[in-house]
Amino acid sequence: MKIRWHIDIAVFAACTAGLLVGAVLGLAGLRDTAGWVWAAAAVPAVASLLQGMLAALWRRELGVDLLALISIVAAIALHQNLTAAVIAVMLASGRLLESFAERRAGREMSALLARVPRTVSRYSNGQLIAVPLAAVNAGDRLLVRHGEVVPVDGTLIAARAVLDEAALTGESVPVAYERGAWLHSGTLNAADSFDLLASATAADSTFAGIVKLVEAAQRSRAPASRLADRYALWFIPVTLVLAAIAWAVSGEALRALAVVVVATPCPLILAVPVAMVSGMSRCAKRGILVKGGAALETLAGARTLFFDKTGTLTGGEARLVEIKSTAAGGENELLATAASLEQMSHHVIAAAVVRAAQARGLALSIPKDVVETVGAGMRGTVDGKRVVAGSLGYLARIAPVPAAVRELLERAGTEGTSTVLVAIDGKFAGVLLLADQLRMETPRALRLLRRAGFRRIVMLTGDRRDVAEAIGSGLGVDEVLAEQTPAHKLEMLKAARSAGPTVMVGDGVNDAPALAAASVGVAMGARGATASAEAAGIVLLVDRLDRLAEALHIARATRRIALQSVFAGMGLSLAAMLVAAAGYLPPLYGAILQEIIDVAVILNALRALRIHPLRASQHNLTPEESERLRQEHALLAPVLDRLTTVADRLPGLPRTEVPAVLKELDTLLQQQLLPHERADDRQVYPAVAALLGGDDPMAAMSRSHREIFRLHRQFSSLVTRLPAPGPDAEALRDLQRLLYALDAILRLHFAQEEEIYQSLAHA
Repeated sequence: MKIRWHIDIAVFAACTAGLLVGAVLGLAGLRDTAGWVWAAAAVPAVASLLQGMLAALWRRELGVDLLALISIVAAIALHQNLTAAVIAVMLASGRLLESFAERRAGREMSALLARVPRTVSRYSNGQLIAVPLAAVNAGDRLLVRHGEVVPVDGTLIAARAVLDEAALTGESVPVAYERGAWLHSGTLNAADSFDLLASATAADSTFAGIVKLVEAAQRSRAPASRLADRYALWFIPVTLVLAAIAWAVSGEALRALAVVVVATPCPLILAVPVAMVSGMSRCAKRGILVKGGAALETLAGARTLFFDKTGTLTGGEARLVEIKSTAAGGENELLATAASLEQMSHHVIAAAVVRAAQARGLALSIPKDVVETVGAGMRGTVDGKRVVAGSLGYLARIAPVPAAVRELLERAGTEGTSTVLVAIDGKFAGVLLLADQLRMETPRALRLLRRAGFRRIVMLTGDRRDVAEAIGSGLGVDEVLAEQTPAHKLEMLKAARSAGPTVMVGDGVNDAPALAAASVGVAMGARGATASAEAAGIVLLVDRLDRLAEALHIARATRRIALQSVFAGMGLSLAAMLVAAAGYLPPLYGAILQEIIDVAVILNALRALRIHPLRASQHNLTPEESERLRQEHALLAPVLDRLTTVADRLPGLPRTEVPAVLKELDTLLQQQLLPHERADDRQVYPAVAALLGGDDPMAAMSRSHREIFRLHRQFSSLVTRLPAPGPDAEALRDLQRLLYALDAILRLHFAQEEEIYQSLAHA
């Protein structure tokens, strides 16, 4: 790209200098010498055009450069050397503008490459030493100072870190992380120094993979004239026929030259690629790596969308969704005990349990005498208690499992939910339910994509049909294709392409063939350079699905701007061609007029650099507000777990114990849940409504609060009137019904709130 920039500058300088020197010589009366200088000034432009045409012919394409070459050669042949020089300057200036736009896009990508650190600070025998980046290994403890780039992927050891992720994600506001958080390499430490436990070498880290993708994108210049060449198929013949008619009717070759000169198609040669590279630059600012203008153009015209499920529509990792506890200490105690044991395992489910405990701020102990059976479970001693965690078959050999739990496990299996059974001191203590949940932004992203014009949205997955259809029906996709192998996905994409451009979104290695087969492959590349990112034409460097809607928005706007430039330029050129054919526009003035048209359409194409981001609202919650609202819901998760557990256990509790359990739950709801809902209604909702706009955008959410308060009043009233011996069978059913109703509406309400808050957060 640098070489081309310097070549374009040199060509522009040579053509401009020749034009000016010839003008000086002409004014001095040396007209013959001036003519030779003007002819020489056109040579660099002719050489550049010939090189471009030969490259196009090698690709078996007919470029629109042909008219520009004809006009310069014809001008020199007809001794209109000044006209040739003006056309040459016109072309050189246009190509320089194109190179400027490319460099602008390249700077957004090169900002990543410039951030690669050379050395890092590593702890060794209690001291800090500077070592080369390549010397870092997994397990090393590193110090990241203020202003330094996080060198490798790893776990935050310090209490807190604040990172500037703008170069990777386009997020302009620093993001705060707590102890135990996973940090991606390539982000910038925007606050105090912190310690990092490396989990990968530099070569295997996220940032290294993204750098490889950027370098590949910079090397691959797509044929940005694809859109232009489609119009050149008729524009070139029309121009040549009109020029021939003008020459035949008038008998003047200059008229034919004038027609060809004003038809020199800079709007086609330059406006389209300028718009495309400007759109790519805008995408790069939003954390979307587009590998070429062809990918952006194809995305703009696609109407069929295929999604892989795991890691794309879902988060790609298990998360704790519910705790069923029979232990005396309650749900948090069970989770802390299980997580203390599980932190000694590298299994993905064990890691999910530990993350859930850390998210709730639970203190974990160091277990002893840990024994793990790979793929089944583990046992050990936690705070003097014998703890076992694992599958049903593993646990059943140590502690009897209630029949109700076995039924729960069957239901969980049909829903695609993973389970961890826990026993303490030889007694069954509870179940942790984990699932690969939908991304928070998935429903909104699909709504935006459908609104943008996708007519068919298909979910592809290797999961069982019942699990896949449960997710697909909830999202409202048009078709669910389950139990798909990579080969099946590949065949499906090949067949779909025959009906028009297709987009495939995936993130795993098994998605790479389908991504390559689609018209446009889109990879969720935030976790590093996988085979899918290499095969895709577009890589989302931000782990958010709604960035695909952003990419589509930019692609459509870019294509619209490119077409505006093309049609405006060609329309003005056609009008000028008719005037020239009639003999009212000499070649020299035609060249000047064409230059004015070219500058206008190229400046219009540069508007793609200012495409506004796709947002539901013009206003946003601050990062601090977003984090506070998220934390409030996280702190209330144990309350929901307790509500579910009590509702499930109610029929099996001794009748005399029921009043105490229900009063404890009622107190928990009154002290923690209801104050939160009231504060939301009085403080949070008015602020959010102001951001959303409209008369009362939070009316439906406030109505949910009314229903939550009503259900609680009914529940509290029944609890207050419970007789000392406990409720009868009918009262027990009423209480259980109220608890299940309250649990359902609270979980739905929290999910709705989080989706609203997420849509308003800085994206």
